[in-house]
Amino acid sequence: MQYRKKVDNKLTVAVRLALAVGTFAAMSPAFAQDASSASQNDAKKLEAVTVTGSRIPRVDVETAQPVVTIDRKQIENQGFTSVADILQNLTEVGTPPISRANALSSGEDVGGYYVDLRNLGANRTLILINGKRLGANTSGLQDLGQIPVSVIDRIEVLKDGGSSIYGSDAIAGVVNVITRSNFTGAEANAYVGEYDQGDGKNQSYDFTIGTANDRGSIMASAQYQKDDPVWAKDRDFSAYPSGPYHQTASWSAVTQNGSFSGPCGPGGAKATCTLTPGTDPRNIANYQPLTSDRYANANQEMTLQTGTERTSLFVAGKYNLEENIAFKTDFLYNKRSTFQQIAGYPYQSANWNPKTPLSGQSYFNPLGTDLQFARRGWEVPRTTTSDLETYRWTAGFEGYFEVGGHTWNWDVGAMTNRNNMLKTGHGDFNLVNAAKALGPSYMGSDGKVHCGTAANPTSGTCVPWNPLLPYGQAGAGSLSDPDLQSFLFPEFHDTGKTTTVDYTANIAGTVPGLPAGEIGIAAGVEHRQEDGRFVPDAFNQAGLSSGLAATTTKGKYSVNEAYLEFDVPLLKDMTMARELSIDVATRYSDYDNFGNTTNSKASLKWKPIDDLLVRGSWAQGFRAPTISDLYGGIGSSFESYTDPCDAGHGASHGNPAVAARCTGGFGGQPAVAANYQQLGQALVPCKTYPCQTNYQFITGSNPNLTPETATTRTLGLIYSPHYLEGFDVSLDWYKIDIKNVIASDAVQDILDDCYVGGIASRCANFTRDPATGVITNMNYGLTNKGWQKTAGYDFGVNYRFTVASIGQFAARWNTTYVDYLNVKADDNPSTIVQPLTGYGGNFRTRSNLSLDFTRGLFGMTWTMRYYSGMTERCSWADECNDPNHIDPFNGAQAQRHTGSTTFNDVQFRWTLPWKGIISVGANNVFDKQGPIMYSKPNSSFVYYGGFDIGRFYYLKYSQRF
Repeated sequence: MQYRKKVDNKLTVAVRLALAVGTFAAMSPAFAQDASSASQNDAKKLEAVTVTGSRIPRVDVETAQPVVTIDRKQIENQGFTSVADILQNLTEVGTPPISRANALSSGEDVGGYYVDLRNLGANRTLILINGKRLGANTSGLQDLGQIPVSVIDRIEVLKDGGSSIYGSDAIAGVVNVITRSNFTGAEANAYVGEYDQGDGKNQSYDFTIGTANDRGSIMASAQYQKDDPVWAKDRDFSAYPSGPYHQTASWSAVTQNGSFSGPCGPGGAKATCTLTPGTDPRNIANYQPLTSDRYANANQEMTLQTGTERTSLFVAGKYNLEENIAFKTDFLYNKRSTFQQIAGYPYQSANWNPKTPLSGQSYFNPLGTDLQFARRGWEVPRTTTSDLETYRWTAGFEGYFEVGGHTWNWDVGAMTNRNNMLKTGHGDFNLVNAAKALGPSYMGSDGKVHCGTAANPTSGTCVPWNPLLPYGQAGAGSLSDPDLQSFLFPEFHDTGKTTTVDYTANIAGTVPGLPAGEIGIAAGVEHRQEDGRFVPDAFNQAGLSSGLAATTTKGKYSVNEAYLEFDVPLLKDMTMARELSIDVATRYSDYDNFGNTTNSKASLKWKPIDDLLVRGSWAQGFRAPTISDLYGGIGSSFESYTDPCDAGHGASHGNPAVAARCTGGFGGQPAVAANYQQLGQALVPCKTYPCQTNYQFITGSNPNLTPETATTRTLGLIYSPHYLEGFDVSLDWYKIDIKNVIASDAVQDILDDCYVGGIASRCANFTRDPATGVITNMNYGLTNKGWQKTAGYDFGVNYRFTVASIGQFAARWNTTYVDYLNVKADDNPSTIVQPLTGYGGNFRTRSNLSLDFTRGLFGMTWTMRYYSGMTERCSWADECNDPNHIDPFNGAQAQRHTGSTTFNDVQFRWTLPWKGIISVGANNVFDKQGPIMYSKPNSSFVYYGGFDIGRFYYLKYSQRF
């Protein structure tokens, strides 16, 4: 069943035509070239590139660290305009929960592009630019969107622990973005693309100019990028809260038409009442019971993907002061503006303390007594605009000198990175003004309704509100009134600022060593200062708005570090030991807030024969608590969870012990009914699980946090047979164990510990309404607890070859298989380990196969992206294909398994005689849609946040001067 809106527009038609022509051209003999031309382009044997993860210069660029390198040509052949989108296509990378597809994400992280290696969390992947840290926000997240694609030479991804070289955060790995150097000439690029549905238009324009000579080089690049938003209503999987197969389920009972609890009509029974459209709202006879066919579909007002606009400027220069001394500097400016929207706020007067009913003295009240009501502010959707300005400057000196015939390289430098953030929200209620607008009101002699009473009118600004007047119906007190909107919905402004200052000094060289060769040595020191704050709007801090409550985050820390690295050759040019070497490194870090830590690493490189490289490593790592972790105030959110006491979907369904605790009351909590069903938004029974609460839960920081610690192990091989030129195959095993995890004391963990684990003390963290059974409040904060472990394999095949009279081919096949990704919520021996592999966005297998073809001035690339199937709890019996599943944690727990998904991308390129290149392409060329996932993995919708949302066409023109 498909509900996709198809729009034939000029760009779509043009790119479709170009793709068709390109396909024909690829098969046409008209592109014939002579054999001598082909021989000049014979593929050379693939060689490894310089590996991020070591400070020691090497002649042999093959090292013991597993690294993925994405060069500029690969970037240009993929049709992406952001670093994050490029990295998202790597099989080792997952989609972080904060992404363009999560419209409900909030805080200072909104609008950023983040990368999540090994699905261990974006703040466990370190981002570098030319080997130096990219500044982070107070949550420790580094926004890759700040880096313009136009300046990138290559991206190196270290799939190994990097703390012994780079310090904190490099647990899952390191992404090092290397910018272009010695660029001479000028280059301009123009890119435009959009989805098959005619939305999500993406534009990118950049211009780069540079020059280089014996004395130095300078390069400047400016880029402008704009991504239009995509609306949830325009895709079948996001148009409805429970997806296309259950279109009327999970709609909100807090509607745009307003409702109250009382008698529907004179002498009528008590019910939830709503006005018959088009009738007089002051006449109680015009009200009828609210039925589900009049509920609100909030998805209709939500963005599926945020809109983003970026402007950036990058300038880099190098000046050779002497033959062996140079001054280097670069400057990055980036301005980002991001827009997202969700439906108007679901105002429920009984949820506030104190309650804010429609006054019995209100002119609009049909009963004359205080009415508790519910009304969604449909006329004023909630919007968030997040503006971020980044200023990053580095400067330093580098050089070399000779000692006894050995070259030593050195560098000293400084870096400062400042992020200024302004987040503007609109659509949340001013609770103070709402109480006034709902208070007494009267009809004045001027024919208008005024606040107060005729005898005692309200002084100052006040606009009366009739929350029972339906959306679109004219009348006094309508939310369509601009004056009322201004009175109830002010703009709220959150501000933030983070500053990173970093000083470094490094030296590296060789000394005479063993018979197998010289010993490489690198050493360095670093001093880094982190300072940050995030200040929510004063109204939100005071709890005077319907927005998420939060308080100020403010703090700073500094760290002094020193490292030492040795590369020791052990054997060379011997039988079964063409090369054998070991690399060892250690780094000492002294923080002024929690103390010191030392992290070491040992790597082994062994070539038993020329064609085979065996490598392995053992590394310690750590992640220091962030400013937000340590010094953040309290915050709130509407969390999603599965209540263990839910008789149909909770742990009580298949676990008699849990059922007994629920129905009998446990840990000070009241008993719930044996047939209790969890209530979600607008206190409507949940249809999908985990289910989002209607109440704000409170979370906060912890100044006593200590660092996470990690141990990483890798073992792998690369085989490059001499008899098959251009071919190599690699296989790497990895295992990462993280302890002392910094994590929120998760809502689900607290509930499970209370009812499933029977830990009575954990039940004190939340409050359950004894009348309804609903959990109305919970306090959960950050702590060091439990562990997270993952292991798996990376497999890669590369083959570059030439077929005479046809052209050059390059094939790449990369696969990541996750053996396990497990989490233990705490250190309690009785706590069961939770497997995550195959659930949510944690795919068991991801695989990419790419074929690149070049013939003369023509080129094409075809890429296939494979995702294995996923598993989730059953939400609908008719889609449940594993109803008898036994979960080790929850007992009997029916599950649903989905099939795998494969996306296909294609690009055609023509090189023009005047140094121009025109490229046309389509990502997800077959318009594939992934499976519906009711658990909403890394998304606000029943769809995985990392999947394509339609066929995307693009057209690009590049010109060199």
